[in-house]
Amino acid sequence: MSGAGSAVGVLALQGDFEAHARVLRGLGARCPAVRKAGQLDGLDGLVIPGGESTTLIKLMDAFDFWEPLDAFIASGRPVFGTCAGAILLASEVLNPEQRCLGAMDITVERNSYGRQLDSFEGAGRFRPHSGGETEIEMVFIRAPRITRMGAGVEALGECRGDTVVARQGGLLAATFHPELSAGAQVHRHFLEMTAAAAAGRS
Repeated sequence: MSGAGSAVGVLALQGDFEAHARVLRGLGARCPAVRKAGQLDGLDGLVIPGGESTTLIKLMDAFDFWEPLDAFIASGRPVFGTCAGAILLASEVLNPEQRCLGAMDITVERNSYGRQLDSFEGAGRFRPHSGGETEIEMVFIRAPRITRMGAGVEALGECRGDTVVARQGGLLAATFHPELSAGAQVHRHFLEMTAAAAAGRS
């Protein structure tokens, strides 16, 4: 299942949402920008992009996104959170504590690698369910770190000894910026998740 033709929205309140949209469209997905909660209707999946998590939270408050996102996740439609999006999906956020969706059984530490000057590019391993392990480029910008994973969470990617891609059911989290990295392996895996979930609902 490639996921080509799937409708995968990108939350477009703040952050690098257009970069995600370009990658997904390049893989054949329809990728509408989601700026209002009503635009979640009819989507097969959703990407919550990186950005500044405290700003994103304020915008979610202002546009009443919390309950609609809870309902979207409860419906079984896949959600992919990158960087700030991964923070939002977590069940616990540290450094400092902040509000999150509590959807994924992970603890995430904000700005865990340091300040903007400590951002870096590296090579890491990624193991999608559809194929063997591959090495991919990973771009970390004021990145969070996954410091705890519950029993139901799978580690799909590692870099420098840290889990940087994690999956729990229909939820996928990456602590780096795959939309800024070479290749589209992580996005392709998410589209396969959306296709499988859509097939299961039909």
